[in-house]
Amino acid sequence: MTSPGTLRSSERNSRKSGGIFEEEKVPEKIKAIEFEMSRGDFWGDEEKQSRLLTEYRKYRQVFEEYLELKKRLEDAEELVHLVAPEDPEYRELVQEVRKLSEAVEDLDIRLLFRREEDRCNAIVTIHSGAGGTESQDWVEMLFRMYLRFCERKGFDVRVTDILEGEEAGLKHVTFLVQGEYAYGYLRSEHGVHRLIRISPFDANRRRHTTFALVDVIPEIGEDVKVEINPQDLRIETFRASGHGGQHVNVTDSAVRITHIPTGIVVQCQNERSQHQNKAVAMRILRARLYEYYRQEQMKKIQELKGERKDIAWGNQIRTYVFHPYTLVKDHRTGHETGNIERVMDGEIDDFIEAFLKRERSL
Repeated sequence: MTSPGTLRSSERNSRKSGGIFEEEKVPEKIKAIEFEMSRGDFWGDEEKQSRLLTEYRKYRQVFEEYLELKKRLEDAEELVHLVAPEDPEYRELVQEVRKLSEAVEDLDIRLLFRREEDRCNAIVTIHSGAGGTESQDWVEMLFRMYLRFCERKGFDVRVTDILEGEEAGLKHVTFLVQGEYAYGYLRSEHGVHRLIRISPFDANRRRHTTFALVDVIPEIGEDVKVEINPQDLRIETFRASGHGGQHVNVTDSAVRITHIPTGIVVQCQNERSQHQNKAVAMRILRARLYEYYRQEQMKKIQELKGERKDIAWGNQIRTYVFHPYTLVKDHRTGHETGNIERVMDGEIDDFIEAFLKRERSL
């Protein structure tokens, strides 16, 4: 049975959120934007109008949710003094407090979102690195971690492409995460993830180090223009393999699309028909091309500034140690925890928040 200490913990989280609101000066920002909107020249500047309206909707929505959350917490605090732990209502109260605590975490993180695409769905691909079965098992472990995270957040997940390993695990998996701010939450996971453990596939019980690459891009909306010349595409069909239900291995329904000028290849095999697989593959291709051209533009800007950053397989963003001790450490922020089971069960909010706070301070 959860004790009243859980309620006190939730109260601390709420005050932490209040601190974030004070730090961000949310009420003051709302008033300042309302003042700008009341000026006569506001509607004449389309760029300024679009930027301020986006900020206003964001801050107003989060602030109203915060006020509602605060009221619910105050009600829960009053009830805790009236309900005994053995009463049936106490369990419902504890459940409510847990929901409040998670809602507070979400508010803390959402206040740190800065990019316009943070509200988008996310396309996530996990690739195995060198290490054979060990690396492929690590891909499946990370996939499970993100599925648990998405389940907690209420996001819908659709697997679009998956390739199983010969013995165990997955060589790669691509999945679409649908939900508000899905990309904002998951973009901090982009990079190389390192695993250190005693391999269950090693008869000599030796410690192994293996890697997996997590690629995260936003699914762009139909309003974003990405020019795709049909003559630049090579479209192939093939028989699906692995997961996918009764239609797998029956017809050549899987679709692979290659964008010849860039060499980008996408494929989808988990929908029920060739037409559906092609439609999903085109959505992913649009997103990958958008990200490709955005990265190319950033490279040109960095070259003009004289800035260069090495992107190498060994430059891991996070290390997960299962042996000889337990530790998960993010090398970008320094945030770490010894509760590796909690992390692998999808509770990665603290790592996401630390990343966003560091990004804001740069």
